[in-house]
Amino acid sequence: MATDTTEQDETTEPVETPEATEPEQPEANVANEHSDPESEPETFPRDYVEKLRRESAGYRDKAKRADDLATRLHTALVTATGRLADPTDLPFDETHLDDPQALTDAVDALLASKPHLANRRPSGDVGQGAAGDGNMVSLAGLLRSGAN
Repeated sequence: MATDTTEQDETTEPVETPEATEPEQPEANVANEHSDPESEPETFPRDYVEKLRRESAGYRDKAKRADDLATRLHTALVTATGRLADPTDLPFDETHLDDPQALTDAVDALLASKPHLANRRPSGDVGQGAAGDGNMVSLAGLLRSGAN
């Protein structure tokens, strides 16, 4: 035990400093004592592992394809509403595929927050182009009615 005293103040008690203790080292032979053939991890044949990896890769490809198709279906459903100029403006949400009301509510919320995304294509009679009403003026009809 080491003591530390100061020369200026002789009335103070000596301060004890803890001696360095080394941490206990784990025994190196602990792993060897417990190793028996039953506790070792099992290993599988290489061809079996490769078969499992190919199978897993196939499932990942199918899942990616399903995700792509779900995204395309979502875009088609948003396009069918006709309310957005660009149907990809509405982010993909899987609940929109199963619940039409959720899709409608999501489109409403998007248009409420960003009205500039609305479809601006005119519909109905806007006063341009060929009119298809039945009151057509015919020159031949006017001549017939004036000849009588």
